[in-house]
Amino acid sequence: MPTEARRGAWRGAWSRALSLVLCVPLSVVLLVQPTLLLDGQGGYSHGSLMLVLWGVSIGYVHGMGFDPLAWAWRLAFQPILGWCLMVLGYALLLPH
Repeated sequence: MPTEARRGAWRGAWSRALSLVLCVPLSVVLLVQPTLLLDGQGGYSHGSLMLVLWGVSIGYVHGMGFDPLAWAWRLAFQPILGWCLMVLGYALLLPH
């Protein structure tokens, strides 16, 4: 079986571009205007923020082309997981 087929379809150029397209604007918003993530009472949901930042990290790791070799790191940096967490970040920004 070819190496590309074993690595999965999410390791192609389109998926790396998608990771960058999702993570760059979200990280810019988090850096420039973090108050957009405040809840109705003026506080942060630290659990949600941690998950969103993990998704952004996965987006940068995958988008820049890094493929972890150890299975534990592969599980922690799955692109599909990162996409879901970044969509959560965009969903948290929607009310604003």
